[in-house]
Amino acid sequence: MRYNEAGFEWDELEMDVNMSERKIRVLVAKPGLDGHDRGAKVVARALRDAGMEVIYTGLRQTPEMIAEAALQEDVDVIGLSILSGAHMALVPRILELLKANGQEPVKVFIGGIIPDEDVPLLLQMGVVGVYGPGALSEMYIADIRKAVLGSSV
Repeated sequence: MRYNEAGFEWDELEMDVNMSERKIRVLVAKPGLDGHDRGAKVVARALRDAGMEVIYTGLRQTPEMIAEAALQEDVDVIGLSILSGAHMALVPRILELLKANGQEPVKVFIGGIIPDEDVPLLLQMGVVGVYGPGALSEMYIADIRKAVLGSSV
């Protein structure tokens, strides 16, 4: 065995470095009939620039398509962009599908036009964060890191 000057085995050190370099994987999705995705693309770019791995599914995704993509891509986070007002129908279905797939650890965040009175209900359902127009990227980036990596961030 070879050791470094701190006394760690090289293989052990390499494994620790690789684990700490693992990127947070985020699926950005536009559920429902929304035809406007500029905000979702801005968010995806900010997350990528923050060092996260981002998968963007595109427009008009069904809850089933989103849950399946999250499963196939092995993501840590799903970011939903909803402008249509259908969030109270779409989000519960997505959360139900994630649970059915054994994906309870996947964190769900929502951005878009969400009435203030719906925010507590969404959080109660299990959504981790809700962001409206003008939300600062630093805020949702920090919230995603905290949700995935814990309080060590």
